[in-house]
Amino acid sequence: MDDRVRDSGRPAHSSNMVAHNTPPLNEHEGLLEIRDVAKTYSGSGGEKVVFESINFRVSRGELVALVGPSGSGKSTLLRLILGQERPSRGELLLDGESLGYPDIRRGIVPQHYGLFPHLTVIENIILGDRLDCGWLDWRKNYRRLRERADEFLEAADLAAHRDRYPYQLSGGEQQRAAVMQALLKDPAIVLMDEPFGALDPGTRERMQVFLLKLWEERKKTILFVTHDLEEAVFLAPRIIALSPYNWQTNTIGTSRIVYDKTVRDRWRALSTESKKDPRFTETIEQIRDIAFEPDRKRQVGDFDDRHLSEFDTAGAEETRGGG
Repeated sequence: MDDRVRDSGRPAHSSNMVAHNTPPLNEHEGLLEIRDVAKTYSGSGGEKVVFESINFRVSRGELVALVGPSGSGKSTLLRLILGQERPSRGELLLDGESLGYPDIRRGIVPQHYGLFPHLTVIENIILGDRLDCGWLDWRKNYRRLRERADEFLEAADLAAHRDRYPYQLSGGEQQRAAVMQALLKDPAIVLMDEPFGALDPGTRERMQVFLLKLWEERKKTILFVTHDLEEAVFLAPRIIALSPYNWQTNTIGTSRIVYDKTVRDRWRALSTESKKDPRFTETIEQIRDIAFEPDRKRQVGDFDDRHLSEFDTAGAEETRGGG
């Protein structure tokens, strides 16, 4: 049997869906490297092991989407990379250096707008530079910093809103400003944590197109965390999926990488029209089947076990993974 299939725990017929043994990268290509990272939380109820061994690399200039069902450890892994938490075991490296506390090498765009309400758009954009400078340096470089910030606002189509406050902007405009705020410091990697999750569907699609065009122009390294498979497949040439489901034992346990694959450059266009391509839907279904679907079936089965005769939500064969 193919090693990749054996490692994944999936049946042999699913080998075309699993490729989580990422090929070795030249040391100069790898920007972010996650080596044998484990994370365990201890509490009054005992220990909870989120994941025991996570390994992958992100190359310079890559846009990678990290997906997985709720509880799979996506946000935990993002906090480890950002430096908000420390791993229980393993190493996280950026340009070959161990990652510690948050610093300017890692930009972050959160789900909820990371703008200060009492500052104007341009004041929010240059806030990082303001905090890094002493008063004399700030006065000396103020004009240059404002001009650079104006270039970023122009790229985000926000130049007309530079002196407005966040409450005067739409949700999409606020998130565009937050993206530019993260990019202005020129971080080595930008971490995006469900950045469009709070937006309405129309605004969300426009933001996806905006981010994709911005990435193709600037080629910043981006790790994009989302639970939305359509968003992940539309945006990212490469998808990494975490799942706590163990196909070998049909149980929920610690999370691991079950899918790590380049999925794009086959249909992509800088337009949501590419979502109509059959290969787009096929890719989503493949990832859902291996990373998301088992968890849904388990939840349906657990619900039926608790409510034996009240609801007929699904047949036993379907909920137990058959059919």
